[in-house]
Amino acid sequence: MITLNRILVATDFGEAAEAALNYGRALARVFGASLTVLHVAEDLLTASLGIEGFVGGYPDFQRSIEEGARKQLDTQLSEQDRTDLGAVAVLRTSSSPALTIVNYAKDTKSDLIIMGTHGRGAMAHLLMGSVAERVVRTAPCPVLTIKHPEHEFVLPDALVQVAKA
Repeated sequence: MITLNRILVATDFGEAAEAALNYGRALARVFGASLTVLHVAEDLLTASLGIEGFVGGYPDFQRSIEEGARKQLDTQLSEQDRTDLGAVAVLRTSSSPALTIVNYAKDTKSDLIIMGTHGRGAMAHLLMGSVAERVVRTAPCPVLTIKHPEHEFVLPDALVQVAKA
């Protein structure tokens, strides 16, 4: 029997991440699991090493990036998510999103990571890599990747109620 107690949805706020969150909600309901939505904000200081003159404005710019991400994260979860699923939004700052997601999953003993994938072509993947691929390779638990547009397995709640009748 598969038991899921803690579901982690990693988001970059894109369409694929939105689809992943829908899967996370549905699975959390079915398994009675808690839901965490994690966003990893870019650490601009690490990313900007070697750019002259950038460090001076770093703290204010970094703070604005994080505040914007926090606001966007908070809109991802409804009151019903928070009440029914014990859903929480978590923001971390890092220059390595994949490592941060994996470490968070380890620290919280997550049972499943769900994340969107952009499905880039082979050349783009070769040049840029893939956060999802790195998470899949190093995660301490199963990872469900959702490509958008995806095959619709998640039905709106109204259709689920009709199907049960």
